[in-house]
Amino acid sequence: METRVHPPVAAALRLCLHGLMLGLLALSAVKAFTDGRPHPGAVTAVAGVLAGVYVAGAAARFVQPGTRAGAGWLAVLGVLWAALLVLSPDALWVAFPLYFLQLHLLPTRWGLPAVAVTAGAAIASFVLHGQAVTPGTFIGPLLGAAVAVATVLGYEALFRESERRRELIEELVATRAELAGAERTAGTLAERERLAREIHDTLAQGLSSIQLLLRAAERALPEDAPAAAHVHRAREAAQDNLAEARRFVRALTPPDLANGSLTAALERLSARATTPALTVRFAVSGTPVELPTPYEVALLRTAQSALANTVRHAGAGRAEITLSFMDTSVALDVVDDGRGFAQDVPAAGATESGGFGLPAMRSRARSLGGTLSVESAPGQGTAVALTLPLPAGRAGREAA
Repeated sequence: METRVHPPVAAALRLCLHGLMLGLLALSAVKAFTDGRPHPGAVTAVAGVLAGVYVAGAAARFVQPGTRAGAGWLAVLGVLWAALLVLSPDALWVAFPLYFLQLHLLPTRWGLPAVAVTAGAAIASFVLHGQAVTPGTFIGPLLGAAVAVATVLGYEALFRESERRRELIEELVATRAELAGAERTAGTLAERERLAREIHDTLAQGLSSIQLLLRAAERALPEDAPAAAHVHRAREAAQDNLAEARRFVRALTPPDLANGSLTAALERLSARATTPALTVRFAVSGTPVELPTPYEVALLRTAQSALANTVRHAGAGRAEITLSFMDTSVALDVVDDGRGFAQDVPAAGATESGGFGLPAMRSRARSLGGTLSVESAPGQGTAVALTLPLPAGRAGREAA
């Protein structure tokens, strides 16, 4: 009789139940001879057959709770026990382990009636064998049945609670591991982006200025000046190092941006997120202008984060990503028709495992002087809008 995986205590209890059943059967057979019971040979034979059927069912793998094999095995045990009960009053005590078997193998709606019938048969055996009817005649079998019911149902309730706690602990451990991995990934990406920004804003800009100054000096010097060759070599060295610095910046920026423009990266993002259940569309508004790398990174990461929330939590059927270039600013809008959420209640999973939740998006926007707004209501979808001011030079050229 194989069961679910229970702790060692439950295995010990099952062994005790097996020992109790076989011990009571042996006691019935022995007392049939020592107490001068009628038909001792028949009692011994029936007890032996009952013990053999019990051992065979307990060892069989197909005897499982809630199966026909388990119910059939119990029925055979019940018939043999009834025959033994007719032959010997000592078979009464076998009812106690039978209670546990019935409650374990049968559904509760069938196990409880089976226990009641077994208790009634045990009480009736007193009358059948002419025993003195006393209050204990009724209390004993009924009390045994009540103890069995309370023990089995209480243990099952504790076991279910233990399983729920075990599953919760496993889920928490797995979630912690995923969160740690996501934080490491996010930290790595953030550091790469920071280094790219620092190299672009300091080293690359400085080398570019040096190259321009050397070019101006080269033009100002006479062609036969002794320093002209040195200036020329210095300008070439600055140019080579500037190209190397730009390669470093490209290597440290997000792969999607390294393989093309921001527009192309957002198009690829929309295509990857499109599934049979969700349609993602991307559109560009206005005249695209070249943006600094930190701007492109912020816009791409915000789109990835907002779209990840849409896929994981919104249950949306359609989402739209719009990149808008205006005179003095650039804006990114991610709108979906999902379930939405109340603005005064944090959305479930608002900070998803990728580490770019709403707080991270707002922090990224503030670092570039921009703003992030979120509009949502239950049943009305969600709209995330990031607006960044264009750098002064680019804004002026766009206006011109």
